[in-house]
Amino acid sequence: MGYGALRTGRNLALTVLAVFCLGLSAHAAPVTIAALGDSLTEGYGLPPEDGFVPQLQAWLKANGADVTVMNAGVSGDTTAGGLSRIDWTLTPEVKALIVTLGGNDLLRGIDPAASRANLDAILKVATAKGLPVLVIGMPAPGNYGPDYKAQFDAIYPDLAKKYGTLYVESFFAPLGAGGDPAALTPFLQADGIHPNRDGVAKIVEGLGPQVLQLIGRIQP
Repeated sequence: MGYGALRTGRNLALTVLAVFCLGLSAHAAPVTIAALGDSLTEGYGLPPEDGFVPQLQAWLKANGADVTVMNAGVSGDTTAGGLSRIDWTLTPEVKALIVTLGGNDLLRGIDPAASRANLDAILKVATAKGLPVLVIGMPAPGNYGPDYKAQFDAIYPDLAKKYGTLYVESFFAPLGAGGDPAALTPFLQADGIHPNRDGVAKIVEGLGPQVLQLIGRIQP
């Protein structure tokens, strides 16, 4: 074999090695997850480091998941607001989506059919992009009547089944309380709506395993 052939073989080997190393580097890059939501996601009333997204990211890393959680929460946002932002939220680096919307629809008494249509459209966009999704529900209170509650509560499990997403019944479920609102007080801010730092920590601890499952669904 001549020198030229040896040099060509060596260059080819170096090229293959470089491509292999680049592949490892790309694979090792942190995964980005977008958390689409309202004030509960944004971290309303809390120092930035105590909000849902920073605490979730810290929990995931502590449990072996090298991820970046993108805070796509906007205080006051309804499902319609989330839908209006979904296209530019799902940038190319986003590989999975968490959806926590509906609380402000409930505060405004929005027709459950409209909320369903908005959430359906959000999941349709994510599915078209091949992204795994975790849907987190927001059960309706009883003050709008049993029919409204039944219609609204059915939105999340129905859509999760339709699109094959992961599903958690309620954002606040990890706080427990066994139906006693007073038991939630230590975990809420003074407004009685938004979780405080300790409340967020409990919510993250409860939701974290589901988010790990979401990460496990990401295609390499």
